[in-house]
Amino acid sequence: MWLGVLLTLLFCSSLEGQENSFTINSIRMESLPGWTVRNGQNLTLQCIVDISTTSHVKPHHLVLFYKDDVMFYNVSSRENTESYFIPQARVYDSGKYKCTVILNNKEKTTPEYQVSVRGVPNPRVVLDKKEVIEGGVVTVNCSVEEEKAPIYFKIEKVSLESKTIKQSREKTSQNQNFVMVEFPIEEQDHILIFRCQAMILSGLQMETSDLTRSDLVTVRSSFSIPKFHVSPTGMITEGDQLHVKCTIQVTHLAQAFPEIIIQKDKAIVAHSRHGNEAVYSVMAAEEHNGNYTCKVEASRISKVSSIVVNITELFSKPKLESSITRLDEGESLSLQCTIPGAPPANFTIWKENMTVTQTQNFTKVASEWDSGTYMCTAAIGNVVKRSNKVQITVCEMLSEPWIFHDSRSEVVKGRTIAISCQSINGSLPISYHLLKANKTLESFQKSSSDPAVFKDKPTKDTEYQCIAENCHSHGKIISKVLRVKVIAPVEEVKLTIMLSEEVESGKAFVLQCCVNEGSGPITYRFYRENENKPFHETTTNDTQAIWHKAEASKEQEGQYYCTASNRANFARSLPQSNKLTVKAKQMPVEMSRPAAPLLNSNNEKISSDPSPEANSHYGCNEDVGNHAVKSLDENKEDLNLDVEYTEVEVSLPDPHRAPEIKGTETVYSEIRKADRDFMENRCSRTEGSLDGT
Repeated sequence: MWLGVLLTLLFCSSLEGQENSFTINSIRMESLPGWTVRNGQNLTLQCIVDISTTSHVKPHHLVLFYKDDVMFYNVSSRENTESYFIPQARVYDSGKYKCTVILNNKEKTTPEYQVSVRGVPNPRVVLDKKEVIEGGVVTVNCSVEEEKAPIYFKIEKVSLESKTIKQSREKTSQNQNFVMVEFPIEEQDHILIFRCQAMILSGLQMETSDLTRSDLVTVRSSFSIPKFHVSPTGMITEGDQLHVKCTIQVTHLAQAFPEIIIQKDKAIVAHSRHGNEAVYSVMAAEEHNGNYTCKVEASRISKVSSIVVNITELFSKPKLESSITRLDEGESLSLQCTIPGAPPANFTIWKENMTVTQTQNFTKVASEWDSGTYMCTAAIGNVVKRSNKVQITVCEMLSEPWIFHDSRSEVVKGRTIAISCQSINGSLPISYHLLKANKTLESFQKSSSDPAVFKDKPTKDTEYQCIAENCHSHGKIISKVLRVKVIAPVEEVKLTIMLSEEVESGKAFVLQCCVNEGSGPITYRFYRENENKPFHETTTNDTQAIWHKAEASKEQEGQYYCTASNRANFARSLPQSNKLTVKAKQMPVEMSRPAAPLLNSNNEKISSDPSPEANSHYGCNEDVGNHAVKSLDENKEDLNLDVEYTEVEVSLPDPHRAPEIKGTETVYSEIRKADRDFMENRCSRTEGSLDGT
């Protein structure tokens, strides 16, 4: 609506402005009685405007009032002063105020003025009851009807007798100007009042009301403090019938009987939910000495009283003694049950829950089954007392430990094997120690009859022994020796070329395949390039194998390699040697020269028979050279034979990366034209040939 008025005013002012001139000299605000007032005071806000005009009539202008940038009042006026009245100002009226004047198309606004309303009206306190029973609840309603939320309330429960605050609750109401809070009534409460205080945040300052108190609240008891009754009165002796009774008085206000609980120390010995007493009856004994507590509980209420009961001892607690608590099987076990002062009593010795003897003393030859916990009882009349407990351990001697491993499969060098050690007889726990080459490898303690399992990775033939020990005085028992044979897989295969023994027709073409390590028997296979099947295969216990051809020729040109394996190698990863490249060339020469015999490093002729150390796991025979040939000047013969030389080019093997070619070497092998029968004899002594003959 004010927008329509504004448009009308502006339209009229525009018409007037066609003939007259207007200007707004100033605008300001004033507050009566001031910018700060007490809560409940009347407050008047004034907007004062000074306008100059050439007209004889004061122009219409629009005055707008704002609080915290929100317009709450507007008026069209010809007057210099316009007012807005706030009756009984409250905290929610506090804020920043300003006013604006609009004349024709001109507008001017005052600065912002802070209005502060101090104080909060005293809250109103209303209770839902003025008399309450112990354990009940009082609901307190605290409100400030004149103010708007949010309001922060603080409510206190106060004992009128002691003037102390027994409980305080704080609560903020975000949407209403009141709160409702419940207060439980406890057993110590008698006459109560409740106080309420309200607080409202105004800007950065908290405005606080005075404390308002409620009417008196009277608390009624639902039941009395419990009382003890103990019989017999006077001195109570062990064996007497003891009665401990706890009683209460219940008022008519109680809706049900409370629970009565009798405790000795923290243990509940008697209780009742359906009456005004609870009774604990027992034959008096020394353990019934002590403090008894009676608790009466109902909802939130608990009332307590206590009493001390003294029992006179009839006789002392018996004592069980043993000649020894840890003994070997077969030794004598003696137990004795005694009472200080030695009064006549009936004795029983027990093992766990079984009767051993109904006498004071007990002796027997100990067996493993006698291990256990013993105690004794002594009885005089109806009074029975238990002794201390004695733990007896009878140790059975260990049988000789059995040491074994899974012999169904061979032990391969470097692979893990499980070695088990077990004593069939003997008391637990058992400590096992594994010896390897007379040195302790590992130790285990077993609390069951299962074998102790040790792990090891032997690299050579090894001897193991096992030591077992337990609580027996005999001490350690040692097993027999377990000998484990270890097979070594083939490693580092090497292929070399050598010269054969001297033959009249020329030199033989000889290949040697050797391994650095491996247990026999070893299978050697000789291959030629691009051929999947070996042209020669042999199995031997030696760490080397030789293949030779009676006469080298062009047909033997190409690459050669060999493989070697034993039962310790996986079929998919057979060790392979380096590769040798062989080339043959014909070179006629008008001379004759005998072939040199195969020599070792000591210039001794090498035998083709295996050496006595053929079964060794380790090493190629490095004494055999590739070119152990005597000088051409030696053993010259005047033979009228045509002689040809065959040049054999061999790649030098790399001992670390066998298949890779590192270089070549040329070897000249003399091939004579001689008697064909002699050559056939020589071939008959070869181990094989490329064509399998």
